Amino acid sequence: MSTETQNEGDDLEERVSNFLRRNFPQIQMHGGSAAIQDIDRESGEVHIQLGGACSGCGISPMTIQAIKSRMVKEIPEIETVHADTGMDGGGGGGGMSPSFPGETSDDGDDDEGPQAPF
Repeated sequence: MSTETQNEGDDLEERVSNFLRRNFPQIQMHGGSAAIQDIDRESGEVHIQLGGACSGCGISPMTIQAIKSRMVKEIPEIETVHADTGMDGGGGGGGMSPSFPGETSDDGDDDEGPQAPF
């Protein structure tokens, strides 16, 4: 049974990697990178680290939001995505959270916000 579980885990990691390659080629085109740090199959959590040019990039919050919203829709086993550039400084980022057309916000604001460049 452990071999089957390991194969399922490898398949999930492969699907997450393929998701990143397929949905975010702009990350690489602009000198950035996205790497899987950890996948917890039991909790459905995945940790993604954006690096390279993503660190300090002004649109990286939009990229992170897009990864979070799209990955949970496309990969049913994933329930929560944690993604960051490592530039947060532990302060939670501050500022406005990006929004995307078609997404609902908890604050009742209907503004569609900026669109991601992809």
